[in-house]
Amino acid sequence: MDIKLDHSPDDLPLMANTSHMLVKHYILDLDVDFGNRVIEGNIVLFFGDGNRFKKQSSSTQETFQMESEEAYIFRTVEPCHVPEMDSSTFSPKMGHKEFAVCGKGDQDAFDNDGNHDNQEHDSEIFSSKYCCDTGNHGREDFLLVLDCCDLSVLKVEEVDVAAVPGLEKFTKAPKLSATPEKLRREIVRDLVALPADAWREQLDCYTRCSQAPGCGELLFDSDNWSLQIRKMGALTAADFPHAIRIWYKTKPEGQSVAWTSDQNGRPCVYTMGSPINNRALFPCQEPPVAMSTWQATVRAAASFVVLMSGENSAKPTPLREGYMSWHYYVTMPMPASTFTIAVGCWTEMKPKMSPSDDLMTEHALPVPPSEADLRYDNTCSHMEYPCRFQSASAAAQDIIPYRVFAPVCLEGACRETLLWLIRPCLSAAHSVLGTHPFSRLDILIVPTNFPSLGMASPHIIFLSQSTLTGMSHLCGTRLCHEIAHAWFGLAIGARDWTEEWLSEGFATHLEDIFWAEAQQLPRHEALEQQELRACLRWRRLQDELRNSPEGMQVLRPNKEKTGHVSASGASVVKHGLNPEKGFMQVHYLKEYKRDFLQMLLENISENKRMGLSVENIVCDWLECSGIPKALQEERKAEDCRPNRLTRQVGSEVAKWIRVNRRPRKRKRGTREPAFEKGIVRHRWCELVIKHKYTKAYDQVERFLQEDQAMGIYLYGELMVSEDARLQQLAHRCFELVKEHMDKASAQVVTEMLF
Repeated sequence: MDIKLDHSPDDLPLMANTSHMLVKHYILDLDVDFGNRVIEGNIVLFFGDGNRFKKQSSSTQETFQMESEEAYIFRTVEPCHVPEMDSSTFSPKMGHKEFAVCGKGDQDAFDNDGNHDNQEHDSEIFSSKYCCDTGNHGREDFLLVLDCCDLSVLKVEEVDVAAVPGLEKFTKAPKLSATPEKLRREIVRDLVALPADAWREQLDCYTRCSQAPGCGELLFDSDNWSLQIRKMGALTAADFPHAIRIWYKTKPEGQSVAWTSDQNGRPCVYTMGSPINNRALFPCQEPPVAMSTWQATVRAAASFVVLMSGENSAKPTPLREGYMSWHYYVTMPMPASTFTIAVGCWTEMKPKMSPSDDLMTEHALPVPPSEADLRYDNTCSHMEYPCRFQSASAAAQDIIPYRVFAPVCLEGACRETLLWLIRPCLSAAHSVLGTHPFSRLDILIVPTNFPSLGMASPHIIFLSQSTLTGMSHLCGTRLCHEIAHAWFGLAIGARDWTEEWLSEGFATHLEDIFWAEAQQLPRHEALEQQELRACLRWRRLQDELRNSPEGMQVLRPNKEKTGHVSASGASVVKHGLNPEKGFMQVHYLKEYKRDFLQMLLENISENKRMGLSVENIVCDWLECSGIPKALQEERKAEDCRPNRLTRQVGSEVAKWIRVNRRPRKRKRGTREPAFEKGIVRHRWCELVIKHKYTKAYDQVERFLQEDQAMGIYLYGELMVSEDARLQQLAHRCFELVKEHMDKASAQVVTEMLF
């Protein structure tokens, strides 16, 4: 079968057969259960034709969406009810190779805990006696394959969209001549094809269809990485239901979301950028070609705030006593990996406003879609949807509406370090790149177990609390980096998940430009600052390349096969599950893209190209390990002519080296160095470890517990010190935080310690 993929243990398989069917819209209806650490409910998937029927564009995401936060009101969705399973239907005789129809009166494939069998077994499931085919090359039933991991799937059914009244106004499906099955498929085909200016009506139709009754349960089974669904007698993708409902619940150990406590000790759960993306949160199609819109209704206890990557600023709707419902939606098709959720006892941090700020805020109101200016500039060539880049009012909006959320204990740090930076950083991004791709922005200070300094998703940015420590530079540059991802990484993305260098390279380049603009630095000062940061990155890159496997240094590991998929659409992400990959900086520091290079070279005269071509640049920079010779020579030349700022830093370093060499007595009552703001905390901890400065060991412990985004490497420093007390400190701290760490971080630290 085509579904079988040849991959190593650290490669991430993308199993969805997107060549045959593509999800066009998801509707999630979920309850968050903190007591059991599960999210449960159902998801409805609406399908269109597969990717093999469509001409691929030159990039998977090329623009943007318009938002109407107030103009569209959804129907209140009642809490979902997961169908109860009768224990008498469980059959121990049913092996994992057989498909199950779950529900009362039918056999199933659940384990003793009521979870669908998801034990380790490979894709031999496809050689079962039902012999389903992902592409129908024979006469077997068509098999729909979704990316899925660590989910308990309870029931799969076709949705009777034909039972929804009023859809005839928006669809062309002939009711009299079509069979019920064909009628349902044609209704969905018409629904997903509605024009962009009918987005409100389309979302309303999706909502009503998602509440329609089921009209037949579907056979399903799962393996380690996928959920397989079929309908008996449906021989092709065209015959398969185009609207299905999956009842499921997550597992506490699922890697897509992290169940932890915030800095106030209150429970919370959020998507923390797992290597497996969202497949342990909901069944989906993971490949970047599978772009879709979505709606989500999430219910939680009234004390919690639900933030998501939707384009509306959702307001809670009261349900039964003590519970609230939150509804979000998006109208811009995006890969399923960009779906983001964070549920916790977050507090909105509102800046103190002056009268002038009130006037400026008027210019940051949401821009509603208006047919008058929705298409003022017909420059986009992407699929049709409400696009901000085609809106004159959106183009003039230098600061989009934003909110900041954090645990209440961080309110002071947010006010001191973050809140005043957002407006200048957003304005700087607009002055450099123009129209903001997304219509609003939430910023959340995430729990201490977050493994990075920041993560950008549509309409929401996660920041580590480490960015709030000390002066504004760390927070400002990181905020600029994540804002840059709105353009590079989200609005414009790679064809292949292995090419994160594309988005990270551009974001790293733009963070310096945005930050200089936000500070309103004179040109010469901005250039000096950028050169100094380039020098630091160069040294960091050199150090990383000396201490990492050559295979991990190659930015395009699939080389000329990058972006290639099997006939069904399945593929693998090279090194996607390697825990070390997330801690490497090489994809941040080696930049650019084939299409961009081609465009650049086309605008440079032949006599100025100096023999450069797309092919040799891609070969030297992306498909080989190490540092290109041209860059090494350039950096040697730069080291010979350091700028004023670099010389000043070098002079300061030399001065403190001389000071540290002087013998000196410590006076009674002398204070410790200003740990919080006077010295970069990570570097201070490195020095404490290197010089075994025992009086500051407690500060190292605190750093490892409160700044996990930056503390991973310190475990290595502690262990190579060969000092028993420092090694005990490392083990003690790891024991305290490992249960809250993401799997990749915990695995890397475990390898350091044991």
